[in-house]
Amino acid sequence: MASYAAPRWKSAISNALAEHSKSVGKILYTGVKITPLTYPVQVFQLATIDPSAPKPHVRSHIFRAWLEPPGHDNLPLILTTTDIRTPKVSQLISNPSIELAWWIEGKQEQFRIRGTVSVIPAPDHPLRKNFTGDASLGIKALEGLDWEDKRKEVFKMMSAHMKASWCRPVPGTRLVGGDEEAKKWPVRVDEPGHEKGEDGKEVSEEDRKRNKENWEKSLKNFALVIIDPTEVDYVELGVIPNKRTKFWRSENGAWEEEAVVP
Repeated sequence: MASYAAPRWKSAISNALAEHSKSVGKILYTGVKITPLTYPVQVFQLATIDPSAPKPHVRSHIFRAWLEPPGHDNLPLILTTTDIRTPKVSQLISNPSIELAWWIEGKQEQFRIRGTVSVIPAPDHPLRKNFTGDASLGIKALEGLDWEDKRKEVFKMMSAHMKASWCRPVPGTRLVGGDEEAKKWPVRVDEPGHEKGEDGKEVSEEDRKRNKENWEKSLKNFALVIIDPTEVDYVELGVIPNKRTKFWRSENGAWEEEAVVP
């Protein structure tokens, strides 16, 4: 039977994360607001295809949040982030059909999620033209959302050390100068006006200026990655007999499910 309620696979992921958290006090962004929860940082594997050759590429991504369009519990979106300069961005834009694999060890459950991806960089970035408000059903349901405000909101919640990673040279390019050059990269980027010196030392005006420049550079390279799920293959190995369920979303947004052999 089709359902417009929150899909059961989404509840299963949320419950698994909550039950098997290894740490507390992390920040999760849910809906269109930021809410402190006790979920740990979670990692899934995201696969793409290189547009220049039919070769698959896979990498780990951190689950940042659920984005839940108000009044559309059936359309949960997965939020993650990236450096807009990475090669995977061109792969995602050229072919927005993706699949991710998410194994939650404590629960012995696997989720393979297929869907449509949207990449949202800074408004003045050349690749921003590829993002449209009707990219997918879930994105359409968020009509009116200020995506630049959301991008900045999520960016501010990243750790100072994570922000520093978006100030480095282009990811994947040759490391000119070797490790000695890498030691010159910033190790943290604080919000301007809230700079923190090493070992409690006072921050100089020169350091404040440099930090502000790094903040602006980091924010410029920061992009949201929004995944709108359309199919989910959910395997439960923590129960006997094992279970496997396939979910799919119809064109009108209703979810259906069917039990299959694990």
